[in-house]
Amino acid sequence: MTYSIAARCPRTGQFGLAVTTSSIAVGPRCAFARPGIGAVLTQHQTDPRLGPMGLALLEEGLPAAEVIERLTTSGDPHIQRRQLAVVDRNGRTGVFHGDKIWSVHGEARTDGAIAIANIVRNADVPAAMIAAFDERPEEPLAERLVAALEAGKAAGGEWKQEKSAALLVVEAETFPLVDLRVDYDPRAIDQLRFLWDTYRPMVEMYVARALAPDTPLAGFTPPPGSAPKPTPTPTPAT
Repeated sequence: MTYSIAARCPRTGQFGLAVTTSSIAVGPRCAFARPGIGAVLTQHQTDPRLGPMGLALLEEGLPAAEVIERLTTSGDPHIQRRQLAVVDRNGRTGVFHGDKIWSVHGEARTDGAIAIANIVRNADVPAAMIAAFDERPEEPLAERLVAALEAGKAAGGEWKQEKSAALLVVEAETFPLVDLRVDYDPRAIDQLRFLWDTYRPMVEMYVARALAPDTPLAGFTPPPGSAPKPTPTPTPAT
């Protein structure tokens, strides 16, 4: 009952993920990324521990397919209930579908991106997501990821109503470039679209506030009378 996409942008080096499901608060349980390292999706009877484990393996330099191999042969007795996808620092992808996944599930891939789904209305959902992702390569990665979720919904979505959705993009800093979540809303994907459209013009401003708060790009003008007063220059002793 979850569909998602993970990708690397070759223009910017960003990694990003977008995910939606009918249960509450999908973001912190399913989507994991680290700047310069890669991205991991874990879903279907999710084990959130697999996200950080996958990122640690990617940080060692392992390719996506080998990360999947390590995660699925580590002795987890419940691994056949999991669905995983990985994108590594070179844009290579890996995927795993356990043999105890319920109902319709599948995947679709393109250069640097992979979409996965389970308990959806039809097997076309991942392919529709990848088609939408590929449609406008000039757009920011976050925009392409949200468009992919919208296309997955239009292609049938999951069996229940999607109630949570998340968008995560990382670039160069230790903090995310974009981290937007809809934790419980009957129009979760529409609400995620609203949040992204609102946040999009401010992405660079918030980075500037962290790295160079004195620049005009930081976008903050203090109200009249509230600017800090200059420190007086001491008068030399005579």
